[in-house]
Amino acid sequence: MASTTLPFAAARQFMVDSQLRPNKVTNPTLLEAMRQLPRENFLPPPLWSLAYADEDVRLGGGRVLIAPLAFARLAQLLDPAPGERVLVVGSGTGYGAAVLAACGARVTALDQDQSLLDAGRSAINALGLTVVSQCGPHADGLPGVQPWDAILIQGAVDSVPETFAAQLRPVSGRLVTVLGKADRPGVAVLGERQGTGLALARTFDCTTAILPGFEPVAEFHF
Repeated sequence: MASTTLPFAAARQFMVDSQLRPNKVTNPTLLEAMRQLPRENFLPPPLWSLAYADEDVRLGGGRVLIAPLAFARLAQLLDPAPGERVLVVGSGTGYGAAVLAACGARVTALDQDQSLLDAGRSAINALGLTVVSQCGPHADGLPGVQPWDAILIQGAVDSVPETFAAQLRPVSGRLVTVLGKADRPGVAVLGERQGTGLALARTFDCTTAILPGFEPVAEFHF
């Protein structure tokens, strides 16, 4: 056990000191959560060696574990306060949901892949964290419940469906995701509810895989 635990602990510290801190990740609660949570637990064993690489880890089926720096900057932009209700769309194997829960948020993880959701639930429960899991289409979000304080769409999207505006708490509700297209540079956006719509502000360059359910709509040219 010690032979595997120590290198991963050192890798987490190196991730924080060499990837996150030098690149504008300053939130102390977020940094501590990412320093403590074993990212490798959210990957299948053959991929453990990639857990702390500064790149997306491909899980198959078009899904990835988002690179540590990209995730950290998105989470910092979301800035959930302790006790706030947060929805993570495309939670995958659960790492992002676990980090936000460790920061004190009340997190619901939504994913349309039941096998990834189950893997995430197991990893999160093993760490003693509390996250509610829900299976359903990514692009629908989770309507019909009390509006969320914050929503993180964990992946790149071609556009944000208008239905997400009504799922955010008025005035203080916010949404964070990446606007982008497959294999092209993207940009992180912060969305705020304005009436029945969302106002999106571009914040920083950020590239990650398109989240299934948010692919560009096919266009026909004549």
